[in-house]
Amino acid sequence: MEMEDFDNYTYFYYNYEEDEPFQSHLSVSHMVSLSLCCVAFLLGVPGNAIVIWFMGFKRNKSVSTLSFLNLAIADFIFVLFLPFYSTYIGLGFHWPFGKLLCKVNSFIALLNMFASVFFLTFISLDRYICLVHPTFSCKYRTLKNAFILSGIIWLLAAIVGGPALYFRDTTIHNNTTICYNNFHLHDKELIVMRHHVLIWVRLVCGYLFPLVTMVLCYTLLIVKVKRRTLLTSSRLFWTMVAVVVAFFVCWTPYHIFSILELSAHHNEHLHDLLQDAIPLSTGLAFINSCLNPILYVLISKKFQVHVRATVSEALKLALWEVSRSGTVSEQLRSSENTHVAVNYCETRQ
Repeated sequence: MEMEDFDNYTYFYYNYEEDEPFQSHLSVSHMVSLSLCCVAFLLGVPGNAIVIWFMGFKRNKSVSTLSFLNLAIADFIFVLFLPFYSTYIGLGFHWPFGKLLCKVNSFIALLNMFASVFFLTFISLDRYICLVHPTFSCKYRTLKNAFILSGIIWLLAAIVGGPALYFRDTTIHNNTTICYNNFHLHDKELIVMRHHVLIWVRLVCGYLFPLVTMVLCYTLLIVKVKRRTLLTSSRLFWTMVAVVVAFFVCWTPYHIFSILELSAHHNEHLHDLLQDAIPLSTGLAFINSCLNPILYVLISKKFQVHVRATVSEALKLALWEVSRSGTVSEQLRSSENTHVAVNYCETRQ
């Protein structure tokens, strides 16, 4: 395999040195990344499922609950695909699932990233408009408009993450199937150009613009809302702040090392650093998908109360059904015994 072919790859998947064989063993950073993926899956699936169940079926629909519901749906879809990614790491970066799932798995990861940050941005703007511009909010902040905006957000996230469906590809190297970005086979300038465009689009759309928007919204909220103590004492306010902070803490290293990866096309000294840094930053980014439900439970007392009440109702219903099925079984057995006894008496006669 020629050196220019490796320019298609990500440091997350391969060893760059041309004279060295492909490294299939797991380094410490890869093992830590695998552990983070497992934690995200084990906590993210039940956590986001509870939020979807609660926000979607147990609470009255509102603009706020719809936004958090969509955020949970994005995270839930993503964590469902983590076993593919974890298997990929566990097998020493061998992708046994074929080209289609290579594309779909990468697309789902990007869709989750952009959908999450777009909904977080929408939640911040919604809070600002609701509290600072109540007249405009009463006129246009409707459930119908929220549904339309949610659809637009999902569409934008799919468009920005869509290139993964085109560029992701599989190739075999030393009997190992690699899932990688196939920007081009031989044209190095085109490879570098496409790589730069994708990384900078992700950075601007998925990080810088949302960051500036959220910081401005919350800063203006604190400055303009006269009853600041009411605002800062609101658990909804601190829940949103915690969710936003968690997102940017988890995703900032990923974007930093993605930018450094662009420099590695011309600087071979960054290869070793990126081989360890990108797996760790990617694993940390994945953890964000299981943090939001935890933050809801820890901060929102209303969410705690409703979840406890709902779980209590579910347990009572389950116990009632079990006891009822037990009673019915006993009645059936009693009926069968009576029927047998009658038949026995009849035969004796």
